[in-house]
Amino acid sequence: MSIFVLSAFGDEIAPELAEQVAHLKSIGVNYLEFRSAWGKNVKDLDADELARARKICDDHQIAVSAIGSPVGKTPIHDLLENEVAVLQHVFKACDALGTRRIRIFSFYPPMDCNPADFLAESIERLSHLTSLAAREGCTLLLENDEELVGSTIEMLYGILSKINHPNLRYAWDGANFVRSGVSNPTSDGWEKLSPFIGTVHVKDARQDRSQRAAGDGDAQISDLFQKLHETDYQGFLAIEPHPYHVDGRGELRGAEGMTYAVEAARKLLADLNLSDAPAL
Repeated sequence: MSIFVLSAFGDEIAPELAEQVAHLKSIGVNYLEFRSAWGKNVKDLDADELARARKICDDHQIAVSAIGSPVGKTPIHDLLENEVAVLQHVFKACDALGTRRIRIFSFYPPMDCNPADFLAESIERLSHLTSLAAREGCTLLLENDEELVGSTIEMLYGILSKINHPNLRYAWDGANFVRSGVSNPTSDGWEKLSPFIGTVHVKDARQDRSQRAAGDGDAQISDLFQKLHETDYQGFLAIEPHPYHVDGRGELRGAEGMTYAVEAARKLLADLNLSDAPAL
């Protein structure tokens, strides 16, 4: 039986954490993808700030579904020790915020180089980070994004299948595929990537690279929801709207944009006779 639970990148609502979680609670979203608070990235929050963040979440009865870390969104030839240091701090954030799940990326290749030429190096780096996560009892969620090693279905499959470790899972992001030039992400990527899915990011995009709410773009999100349902997916749909275009209303952002994005995701589920659950 499939279970879809909504979470959201709350820092797209407002910098203030209390404002983020209060708005999420008001629209029936009980989980937060924690990326930043008070204008500071999670990697820069000290122990006192993390403790304060946990109290705010607890006071609003909001749980943290994952840490949205920036690990791996750096040049592939930067010192790996720097990424390890960030990841070690994120492990502490996991302890403080009550989650064992960390979003990461697969590194930028050098300027004007073919990302596929750096696949082996990305795999080596991610293997090391995965081994560290396994020791901490954490799961890394690898997100595809533009211009990274791992921006295409083939590169992502190469990484995930080669490492093939339960502590490295895939954060499916169809909109990022579209913005990377992948025309049919669900149709073309499901067979290879579905065995590795650990979470799903919900936003949409069109081939002109404009960002859209779920169902208003070319990311085949409805098809993805159907396939997830057919395979009894039990996990999060993390709403990550970014400022996006809505025909006739211009660009939506902040609390209004998050509300619209959540409503769009719920409408897609309802069209498939599905709905989101309050918790896992």
